[in-house]
Amino acid sequence: MAADRLDLPPVRLLPEDELARLALAVPLLDRAVRLARWSAPHVLVDAMGELAVEDHARAVRELGLEDEPEGAAETAQAWGVAVDAGLVDLDIEEPDDDAPAAERVAALDEPAGRAVPGEALRGVDEGTPREVLELWLAAVETALSEAAAPDLESLMDELGPEGEIDPETLDWDPEEEAEFLDGALANLYLFGAMDDGGEGHDAVPLPVLAASLVVPEDVEEPSDDLLEDVTEVMMRLDDHFRLLTTTGLIDYTPLDEALIEEAESEEESGAALSGAGDPEEIGPEEVSRYGLVRLTPLGVFGVRARMLEAGLHAPAAGDLAERPASVLLEALFEYPDHIARREADHWLARRKPYEAARELLDAARGEDRNAPGRRLVAQQTLSLLGNEAEPALREVLSDRELGGLARVWLTERDAPDVPAPDEDMIFWLTIDTIAAQLDADDDPELLRELVTDLVARHDGFFSAAWRVEHPATADVLEAMGRLHPDKRLAKDARKAAFKARSSGTATP
Repeated sequence: MAADRLDLPPVRLLPEDELARLALAVPLLDRAVRLARWSAPHVLVDAMGELAVEDHARAVRELGLEDEPEGAAETAQAWGVAVDAGLVDLDIEEPDDDAPAAERVAALDEPAGRAVPGEALRGVDEGTPREVLELWLAAVETALSEAAAPDLESLMDELGPEGEIDPETLDWDPEEEAEFLDGALANLYLFGAMDDGGEGHDAVPLPVLAASLVVPEDVEEPSDDLLEDVTEVMMRLDDHFRLLTTTGLIDYTPLDEALIEEAESEEESGAALSGAGDPEEIGPEEVSRYGLVRLTPLGVFGVRARMLEAGLHAPAAGDLAERPASVLLEALFEYPDHIARREADHWLARRKPYEAARELLDAARGEDRNAPGRRLVAQQTLSLLGNEAEPALREVLSDRELGGLARVWLTERDAPDVPAPDEDMIFWLTIDTIAAQLDADDDPELLRELVTDLVARHDGFFSAAWRVEHPATADVLEAMGRLHPDKRLAKDARKAAFKARSSGTATP
């Protein structure tokens, strides 16, 4: 199909009010809101906007994280979200740029201002679901930025004599890491969309997700080097996903640390972990040890929002319901069958059967490259309509492009007085159908069976087929020559394709 067709199938989204309730219950946003309320009337912060030491300790206790190993870090993360999302406002004195570098570095930990509850806090109590979701998206953005950034210890080790950091000395590229994480989330999104439309899909084994990021699609048996790359990516993803578990973006079962220890002790991490790439090989009871991850319904909303902001086309279920039939047919051609059926049902539900049928038939006309695919999808969508659509189908019985599929529709419903198609219409519909199937890149074996059956049922098929006035005639005959298992008939198909091109019957 043409490159401008949709790349992503639609995802199902929960209603915004339900998503907003989920967002407010997310640990990271909930903690940020609690800290924003706690900051009244004000708390002390340093020059970087971080809580002063004493207030930070109080904040940890406020969140009930004093007994947690990562309590201080999680409190700092929640405070960062509160600042970035505008849940608190900062009033900080400007640093003295003329002070010696050592004094400036030392002053980073000293109180330099105060923080007070921000205007965005009102949105939590009085705002719309959309405003709440915007706050949650800001929290997610902060968490993703932190996940892509090097840890503080690494940064401190790289501080120069003037308190500066040379990016070239860091063994870490934040932009590259952010792109890597975005790619992983995008693949998770696609896994869910292809599964059942993005809500409630099965968790993806971490090795499968890692392989989708590094193993080319045309590779059937990954090399040892590729398997080692998969293992390295698994470890990176595990680090990132552990940091994102409080965001509500994902559900994550971490990689079993015992596996990591075993692999490190044997110095065979690539072999030990990459073997999990095919869950069927290790059994379902072992899959979870290698890590399982899925986007939550809230996560589907969040990743889609980020895609839209980046300018990508990321449709939601039902988006096509109000669009013209031409847009519907182009889109559904690219969708998996179960998603196409759901979107077609949405579209048909907004229209009366007769009007829907007429619009679909009008959109199915054309001689452009995508037209056979549109007609195939139109036929599939029309099959969902009842007898009320019959008058629209009878209106096109004499139409060269639509008469064949109209007869199929009427015959399947045992409609009376359906005129038999002439030979020209039969052959035109055959060429058109095969062209659509080839464009859909269907299973070659199924196409081979289709071609073999068609030729077997029509004596002298190729002698007649090359004369069909269809833009795809020559291309279809050439494909039949490649697909037909009988060498003699395959040769006949290629000869017929040459005749079609030479005669000008078909458009090259």
